[in-house]
Amino acid sequence: MIESKRRRFDGLLTVLYLNLLVIGLLMVYSTSHVPGQEFDLFDGKTPMSRQAIWAGISLVGLLFVLTISAEFWKSLALPIYVVSMVALVLVLLFGSEIKGARAWFQFGAFSFQPAELAKLATLLLTCSFLTHFRTDLSQTRSLTIAGGIVGLPVLLILLQPDTGSALVFAALLFPMYRAGLSGSYLLLLLLAGLALLLPLVFPLTWVLFAILFVGLAVLMLRFERKGIWGVALALLLVLAVVAFREGFAGPLAGLYGAFFLLFAIITWQARARQLVSFLLVLMGLAAGLAWSSFAVFHHILQPHQQERINVWLHPGDCDPRGPLYNVLQSRLAIASGGLEGKGFLQGNITKLNYVPEQTTDFIFCAIGEEQGFFGAIGVIVLFTLLILRILQIGERQRSDFSRYYAYGLAGIFLIHFAINIGMTVGLTPVIGIPLPFISYGGSSMLFFTLLLGILLKLDYRNRIR
Repeated sequence: MIESKRRRFDGLLTVLYLNLLVIGLLMVYSTSHVPGQEFDLFDGKTPMSRQAIWAGISLVGLLFVLTISAEFWKSLALPIYVVSMVALVLVLLFGSEIKGARAWFQFGAFSFQPAELAKLATLLLTCSFLTHFRTDLSQTRSLTIAGGIVGLPVLLILLQPDTGSALVFAALLFPMYRAGLSGSYLLLLLLAGLALLLPLVFPLTWVLFAILFVGLAVLMLRFERKGIWGVALALLLVLAVVAFREGFAGPLAGLYGAFFLLFAIITWQARARQLVSFLLVLMGLAAGLAWSSFAVFHHILQPHQQERINVWLHPGDCDPRGPLYNVLQSRLAIASGGLEGKGFLQGNITKLNYVPEQTTDFIFCAIGEEQGFFGAIGVIVLFTLLILRILQIGERQRSDFSRYYAYGLAGIFLIHFAINIGMTVGLTPVIGIPLPFISYGGSSMLFFTLLLGILLKLDYRNRIR
């Protein structure tokens, strides 16, 4: 009896998956329902019928994956990756353009997005590479290969262009970190992200000045009597604020540059040359990234792309009847639900199509309007439990491949979940990332199901061993 229980597939993960799948079907039906219209579940013409058909296909796919040997996914990771890369190239040449992105193959009423297959393939190949006996993420060679595996699909997807799908590949940092990637690399990536983001929020001169000030602070605080140097830095910071307000920031920047040069020379002579060299390189890269971000935003991005970023970072400057409209209506729909919601099929804001893309990117606002705060929190709790359960399953694996796979899968779900819900309330940019199992989309549902099915099979193999 004990042995039979050990051989079962993970029940909690399966229940969480089925709950989210049912919620998704109900919400797609609610957001696409037209009162008085005859409904046929299998006619393939309405969003609900197509989603139901894809749900059936996904369940069949899940059962099929569970019959495949667990070793299959590691041994054939490279061929699957090659097929997915070919599909990404072909979709650029022969794909259908939808919403400004050439990212889908269209087959009658159904569509298929190769980027979803690429997520699975890249995750499998990354995990396979991380388990190779020669892989050492502390070495440049291994880091370069891992970066190439992830970077190729990201580049092809950005050419579509589909920024949202490309961003999801950042989830592969999770298994790399679990495999021993130094936290310093993650810190550098975080700093690089800040260098790219800050020029979109503040004037470029402020950002460059901040980089210079931080470099000066690092050098000054190396010396003894750090309290005195800290007070000096505070006074310099106050002086900088006054200078920017009064319009004489240029001369002050020159003064700060002279101070930095002086302290850099003193530090160099004190035989801390490695620190000075590293700091100069880091400041140069940060300044280069900041300038590049500013230049790309103002001189390369199209107006509609600039508007999407401004909606996220500068909503007060956007036209509420233009690019800000989606987010405002989404917030209104969620707020109107109150604590308990208006009830299933009773969301008038979503029913009257005030919220664009309400069956896909903004489906969470329908949950907030119809099911209220409690329903929205319930969905968030389900996703949180799903991610935590995946990580828990990963930590009990005996195989490194299975463990890394679980971490990558958790990262994929986390990015989709956090960004999609963040979009509906204006906390993240609107970049077209679906809410797993809930947003309308067949290929998305199928591949999320396959991703979970592979983990269930890997965990089952771990249990029977």
